[in-house]
Amino acid sequence: MKRIFTKLSVLTFLCFLFINAASAQDITIRGVVSDGADKTTLPGVSVLVKGTQIGTQTDATGKYAISAPANATLVFSYIGYNPTEMQVNNRTVINVELASSSQQLEQVVVVGYGTQKKIDVTGSVGNVKGEDIAKQASVNPVSSLQGKVAGVTITNVGAPGGTPQLTIRGTSTIYGKTGALYVVDGVWYDDINFLNPADIADISILKDASAQSIFGIRGANGVVLVTTTKGKKGDPIINYNGSVGFQRVTNKVEMANASEYATAVNEAYALLGQPALFASTDLGKGTDWYGLMLRDAMVTNHQISINGGTEKSTYNLSLGYLNQDGIVKNNNYQRYTARLSNDIQIFEALKIGYNVAANSSKSKDAPTALFRGLYAASPVVPVFNPDGSYGDPNDFNLGNGSNINPQVTMDFFNQRTTKYKVTGNVFAELKLLKDFTFKTSVGGDFGQEEVRGYVPKYEATTAQNNTISKLNIDRVENRNWIIENTLTYDKQWDDHRLTVLAGQTAQRVKTYKTFAEAQNVPYSSESDLYLALGDAASRSIRDEGELSTFSSYFARVNYAYKNKYLLNASFRRDGASQFYGFDSNPWGNFPSVGAGWVITNEDFMKDQKVFSNLKLRGSWGKVGNAGVPFNPSTLTVDQSAALIAFFGGNPQTGASIRSIVPPSLLWERSAGTNVGLEMGFMENRLKIETDYYTRKTEQAIFNIPILGSLGTTNSTILGNQADIKNSGVEFLTTWADKTQGGLTYTISANLGINNNKVLNVSSGDNPVYQGGVGLTSGYRSTRTVNNRPIGEFFGYQVAGIFQTAEEVAEWKNNKFSIGDFKFADINNDGTIDDRDRVVLGNPNPKFSYGVNTNFAYKSFDLTVDIQGVAGVDVLNANLANRFGNENYTKDFFDHRWTGPGSSNTYPSANLANELNKAPSSFYVESGDYIRLRNIQLGYTLPQSLTTKWKARSLRVFINAQNAVNLFGYKGFSPEVGGTPTNAGIDTNVYPLFATYNFGVNLTF
Repeated sequence: MKRIFTKLSVLTFLCFLFINAASAQDITIRGVVSDGADKTTLPGVSVLVKGTQIGTQTDATGKYAISAPANATLVFSYIGYNPTEMQVNNRTVINVELASSSQQLEQVVVVGYGTQKKIDVTGSVGNVKGEDIAKQASVNPVSSLQGKVAGVTITNVGAPGGTPQLTIRGTSTIYGKTGALYVVDGVWYDDINFLNPADIADISILKDASAQSIFGIRGANGVVLVTTTKGKKGDPIINYNGSVGFQRVTNKVEMANASEYATAVNEAYALLGQPALFASTDLGKGTDWYGLMLRDAMVTNHQISINGGTEKSTYNLSLGYLNQDGIVKNNNYQRYTARLSNDIQIFEALKIGYNVAANSSKSKDAPTALFRGLYAASPVVPVFNPDGSYGDPNDFNLGNGSNINPQVTMDFFNQRTTKYKVTGNVFAELKLLKDFTFKTSVGGDFGQEEVRGYVPKYEATTAQNNTISKLNIDRVENRNWIIENTLTYDKQWDDHRLTVLAGQTAQRVKTYKTFAEAQNVPYSSESDLYLALGDAASRSIRDEGELSTFSSYFARVNYAYKNKYLLNASFRRDGASQFYGFDSNPWGNFPSVGAGWVITNEDFMKDQKVFSNLKLRGSWGKVGNAGVPFNPSTLTVDQSAALIAFFGGNPQTGASIRSIVPPSLLWERSAGTNVGLEMGFMENRLKIETDYYTRKTEQAIFNIPILGSLGTTNSTILGNQADIKNSGVEFLTTWADKTQGGLTYTISANLGINNNKVLNVSSGDNPVYQGGVGLTSGYRSTRTVNNRPIGEFFGYQVAGIFQTAEEVAEWKNNKFSIGDFKFADINNDGTIDDRDRVVLGNPNPKFSYGVNTNFAYKSFDLTVDIQGVAGVDVLNANLANRFGNENYTKDFFDHRWTGPGSSNTYPSANLANELNKAPSSFYVESGDYIRLRNIQLGYTLPQSLTTKWKARSLRVFINAQNAVNLFGYKGFSPEVGGTPTNAGIDTNVYPLFATYNFGVNLTF
């Protein structure tokens, strides 16, 4: 501890040295900003010290005053005008005239292997700036994108440190990886949990196949390009971002209290012809298990960065710390991040640089079964008895099913997760023959995740006890590298602009997995849990690994003529190790082409006054999905004692084939088209962008059912089985303006509409059934079949509730009782069976939308974001997941059937009938929601105050995230993810919570 404080003291001392050095050279600059044409003064103009977050605005008369280094550069920007940079050069008075901009052609967006002007882009690319991400309370940068980009759906995970699920333009695979490819400063990842949101400068989301195809086999589910903050020349700028706040559960599910529970249980027993379980139902409120286990959870987030450089070298260093308590007691997550980037101009033609990031996290985990236990736990059971022992459901004759004491689950759960990751890349960029640039980059990451779980000996309740202690250690290591070389030719002459890119990539993805356990490990402290302490005979270890290698070649051509006619064409050829060992070709080819027409640059449009910008674009491309199982061409077998045969008295070990190697396996490819229209009005104050797209996944890979007579214990074989189509429309509109009083504001709204359909399943009309988790054994709740969405909900349509014994008697071959569901007899044969099941809902969202606003007035700024989805369904499996005497929700208790005429929608408290627990329309609910995603109010203190404190700027803010959530779903949250054929099934998701915090942004 002493060494840590010593290091912190040294760091603090160095920071003060930087502060004094920076502040000593500051001067105050004043001036007036006006329109370059009519000379009128402009209020609300943004004045920023380049390379910093130090800024101010002009007042109602166009005047400004700002403190900055004597050698700084000031950036003046205003809606409808071209940004202007002015060198200070020791001047204390700088007046500026801004030129009106009818077209914002200079905006630059990041695309694969480079950047392009927005006007030159022919594909569909969404862009989110780092400052928009910074105004979110999300600890994961992916969550910060929710509602920001049309066609992008994000499903959050409530558990601290969890990875949100990001889907771009619908689900396009069944068996392969569904996640997008993340490219951070040129290095490829499956997620960006390791990244501090404050380190991000820009995110581009490549949505159509034309934009994605340059990434070949990894682009089928979309590509997210992340650019981190880089150093900028100038004196050192020290910035601190910090916030502290708390998280609170929203929309908590209310459960029946003890009296209500006892009443419902007695009713259920009566319907079964059994005596009442409780002699009296006057038991009061009893135990509120959710109130006992959930809490307001603290969260703190700190980041400090130092940015600066010279003409020859720039640097950026950042350090971050996050401490997030879970809303479940004892649950905690801590993350430490560090990032260093350095660009060095060796000489005019050669630049080298590196980006290095390190991440370390540790968590005290919550039991995965806890929320099921809280949902089911009986309120009549006390947490502790008067003698200090645990309350036991068995003492109330409640059985030993899922009705347990959740306090026991928490007290004897001991699991820690630690993660480490070091990642980055080194690059060199050499300019050749004036128009050529060669770039080579070597990157990779080394990561380790370890989960240590310990179960001690204990005896708490009849059902919750353990006689043998056990220690489990699961460890996964990733060692990946990627090498890329590109050669770019960039030439502009007369009315022509040409960029040609050629490149080569080699990549290896390697994973080590070790699973070990030992029994009878004594417990003394967290740091003294070792496998070697357990019984030698009980110790076991399983070692696994995965290895994939890729080799790729790619090229792209961008051409523009007179800034009117645009052409983009690319080609990539990929080879992947997963496809070796088959008769099919392991190499795949992925072409694309896009074209654009900037109509407003035509001569016949010069005199029109309607459009500030009008651009039509279209594209087609093909991408692939390499996310298939490792080594599918390898035959696997099982060996066990049951397979031993004796020949001549000698035992011979036999083997059972566990899988069948498919005779061939082809690339899973997606071919897509996109047509877009971009419009600007009133000097681009109003912008409208719309896209129509269609994407067809060809030869989608998933398992085919096979006969057991073929000699395998597995009933499936991997193969190319179907085509999947996603089509839709996206809209984005933005209004940005200013008022004479100095208010500047931006209002942006986006909408994505997607339709998902499975085409040409090789099994024909034989569906693929999944979704059995949490429901009655033998029933599957999702179906994937021709001409329907992936994983739609499938089951019985509830037509009412049996009110009388006479109604029950009308049905043959079914064991119904009064108060049970009455299912629709679809085929009118007088009985209920599989032939009566129908489509119940769709877990694939049809609509996703967001409204994002920014307001600034004098020293105040306000951000308000609204986000939601519609046209989506959720299956509430919690209600059906019953094994005997579990608790009821308050909603169910209030609306249950209690006798003839009492309810025709909710069944009785007796849910023992297996058909009552089968997938039905009763359990499928609308997953539509709209929420106040984020609201932040900030205030920047006057420079007259911050200068006295030797600071350049100080901004304070208050923030609320997910504070208002509107939905009709009866669970904790309608945000329910899952794999494609198991999506939208709620088996007790981590509860949704709101975050409220206060923060400071301080710059020296």
